[in-house]
Amino acid sequence: MRVLGVASASAAVVLGMSSSALACNIRDFKAEAKCDGDKGVIVVTDTDASAKDATVTVFLQGAGGVETKVGEQEVKGSAQGTPVTFPEEWKPSATYRVHVTAGHIVDEDIKPDLVTPSTACKTESPTPTGSASTTPKPSPSTSAPAESATPTPSASESSSAPAGTSSNAPSPAAGDSNLAETGANSNTGLIAGVAAALVVVGGGAVFFGMRRRGSRDNG
Repeated sequence: MRVLGVASASAAVVLGMSSSALACNIRDFKAEAKCDGDKGVIVVTDTDASAKDATVTVFLQGAGGVETKVGEQEVKGSAQGTPVTFPEEWKPSATYRVHVTAGHIVDEDIKPDLVTPSTACKTESPTPTGSASTTPKPSPSTSAPAESATPTPSASESSSAPAGTSSNAPSPAAGDSNLAETGANSNTGLIAGVAAALVVVGGGAVFFGMRRRGSRDNG
């Protein structure tokens, strides 16, 4: 009888431990922040061997304790683990609260809270600065028109030039200049000749007049 009692007690303990092992537990759930290419995701894996229906809800914890609901999904666990994925462009070192409910058995948060890695999935390329630009900027010497080496005279300067230096004044012909120097083209000779003739005529008239007057006096 004692042997049968010990065996029955041992069987009860084993069955109790087996049922406890198969019962859904918060330790059957694990949350991770991963990258799907260059996009962020949060993956919650349910390793509940009893395959209880569970609901997983993810919250983003913000400043001042304000939470933002990321999403909610149903999951049925398995011994190999059943994952559910939440698309989430998480930021580095962000904190998420993951809550699990499974009937009346589980109604808890996964502890500790999920903290994302310090490196984001997508690395932003640095914005090129102005000094790193490969397009050369035109220098002032190439963009500004070159000044003329010979300054153009202004209207006031051209108008103040002496009239004698104007190229538009007609230059005297070579023959005209020679005639002016010798006096051949002047009326001075003609006037002198006429004056001499008048003097001779006048003198002759006076001479003949005096002779006639002398003849009358002698007669």
